Amino acid sequence: MVRGKFVTFEGCEGSGKSTQLRLLSEYLDKTGTPYILTREPGGSPIAEQIRKIILDGKNTDMCDECEAQLYAAARIQHLKDRVIPALESGKLVICDRYVDSSLAYQGAARGLGTDYIESINSLAINKYPPDLTVFLDIPPDKAFLRKHGADENDRMEKQGLNFHMRVYGGYLSLIEKYPRICPVDCGGTKFETHSKIVALLKDKGIID
Repeated sequence: MVRGKFVTFEGCEGSGKSTQLRLLSEYLDKTGTPYILTREPGGSPIAEQIRKIILDGKNTDMCDECEAQLYAAARIQHLKDRVIPALESGKLVICDRYVDSSLAYQGAARGLGTDYIESINSLAINKYPPDLTVFLDIPPDKAFLRKHGADENDRMEKQGLNFHMRVYGGYLSLIEKYPRICPVDCGGTKFETHSKIVALLKDKGIID
């Protein structure tokens, strides 16, 4: 069986990923496309438990290296449990965040560096890179205005605007490095953005 396609969605907090993934799922359902929709951190039972630790707003003392290692651990488990079996069965895998998030958030914004993040995520980077990464391109200041501020229960959203601007800068650097990352301007309506995403997936041969 031909291996399925692997598409990841990236963006800063408040970029509208959840909305766009919902609209894309509805589109794929209507067109009868076999796919799974999953997320990181999480996506499988053990990885979801790790997610709770990472995002718990009470875990303010978590060091940067611990955070990065937890993301990598959740990612390996998620790959083994959900992504790899789906790809091997020929399905399209749509994932809300993947290794580029670690490169942008922990590598760039936390200052841990690309080499460190790549070393602890070698399985994802070397064996299971995405076929396409959709980057919802909107700066954090505009994104937070659109979602009416940060979620106080989400440890990552509470990091402050300067942190999230470094995340955004990290993503822009990744776009220059990896041609698979395609920015989509999401400054318009959610339906305009959805149309751009569908057109991109068709242009890249991900869907018919």
